[in-house]
Amino acid sequence: MSTPAHPHRPRGRRAFIGQSLAAAAAAALGATGALRARAQPTAAAPRWPVRPIKIVVAFPPGGLTDAYARLYADQLTAALGQPCVVENKPGGGAVIAIDAVAKSPADGYTLLMTTSGTVWQNRVLYAKLPYNLDRDLTPIAVFPSGPLVMGVTEKVPARNMREFIDWARANPCSMGTYAPGSFPHMVADQLNRSHGTKMQSVHYRGEAPMWVDLASGQIQVAIGSYQAFNTVSTRGVRPIGVTGSYRSPKLPDVPTIVEQGIEGRLYGLEGGLPLMAPAGTPEAVLQALSRVVVQGADSERAVKLRQTFAIPNKPKNLAGTRADWEREVPVWVKLAVDLGIKLD
Repeated sequence: MSTPAHPHRPRGRRAFIGQSLAAAAAAALGATGALRARAQPTAAAPRWPVRPIKIVVAFPPGGLTDAYARLYADQLTAALGQPCVVENKPGGGAVIAIDAVAKSPADGYTLLMTTSGTVWQNRVLYAKLPYNLDRDLTPIAVFPSGPLVMGVTEKVPARNMREFIDWARANPCSMGTYAPGSFPHMVADQLNRSHGTKMQSVHYRGEAPMWVDLASGQIQVAIGSYQAFNTVSTRGVRPIGVTGSYRSPKLPDVPTIVEQGIEGRLYGLEGGLPLMAPAGTPEAVLQALSRVVVQGADSERAVKLRQTFAIPNKPKNLAGTRADWEREVPVWVKLAVDLGIKLD
């Protein structure tokens, strides 16, 4: 059985993380007129768009998911000549936001921005969902998240993964996650199973409040984006490793978890932040939405956002996204099945 997840109402939320990340997002926003002529839908959907577009974000403001959504919303507004707004709809481990989009008309006016785990692993983590992740939604793009940082509070003496594992074997502790079934949740469960640690997963509605609680010592370890980590790095939060197959450009002296000899396929994987639409959305509309993603990725503001969040790679076009989706989803699903995590 997996380590039981303990729902937690985050405490001690501070405005400074949201403000810092909002500033980073704002720096990456801005109209880019060069997109306008290149992002029009084809003749198969000549009347789209004729009204505002909405991006539903499954997490609150103050994290990478929200920052990407606001960047893309600004680019859509510039490219398509219609306002694009962001609606944050956190809660229920992203189920609330996903359900809202899955049940929206497939007309290109309601989109979803969430984390990969909530639309990849959740199909096996939950026995029942109000939607079918294979049937009701279709991917447009996956915005890369880059290496995620694993950090500990200054109250934990560990300075690398081996030291942390030794400490966590002897000391019950809590791993903060930004959603049930998320990458940090899976890491906590994997470490417990493979190395005999005693971590309990504490789930938050997004990563900003998670890092605040780590800095205050209410939890002992967390994993999340570099920028969110960086807002608390001066408050005693210490990096002990990064996920993925390469080091973070912002933390070149911090080795990956894999480099530190911690075995397990999970630690070398990189998830992302899928942009999705209701299944049945016209192909011409999906192609137009994808073109704005690809063209916008080369804008100065988008480059600055990726630099701020230490993300070296860019999202792919629609064909590349679909190919990656077909290849990567089974890998993540198998990992979730093997761990045996259940959320209901």
